[in-house]
Amino acid sequence: MTAPDQLASVRYLVDDVPAAVRFYTAHLGFTVHTNAAPAFADVVRGPLRLLLSGPASSGARATPEGATAPGRNRIHLIVDDLDAEIDRLRGAGLSFVSDLVTGPGGRQILLTDPAGNLIELFQPAQRPSTA
Repeated sequence: MTAPDQLASVRYLVDDVPAAVRFYTAHLGFTVHTNAAPAFADVVRGPLRLLLSGPASSGARATPEGATAPGRNRIHLIVDDLDAEIDRLRGAGLSFVSDLVTGPGGRQILLTDPAGNLIELFQPAQRPSTA
């Protein structure tokens, strides 16, 4: 595992911490770092530490008045074979909230965790070799 001082942390507010832990570990390759359910848990994948804050956690306190956040923030997970990941996750009963999108940088699709937080699965475009 990556050392704690080398992790980038993102907080997601979730309704059900155990369900979120199961989702991220069973489907997206995260491992449990801390589990203080039902209030809080954090899971790790590479250098990403995902803080899963339930309703009883301090992280779930009300956002200060006047603070806003756009509704399209999400974690971005790079995959080697997007088609295989889509098939695997659909086979596990998950559904996607977007169509597969192809752009100049690669291909992506969006899904949500049990609390509705967005996750982008992204396969970078193949770059021509410069030999």
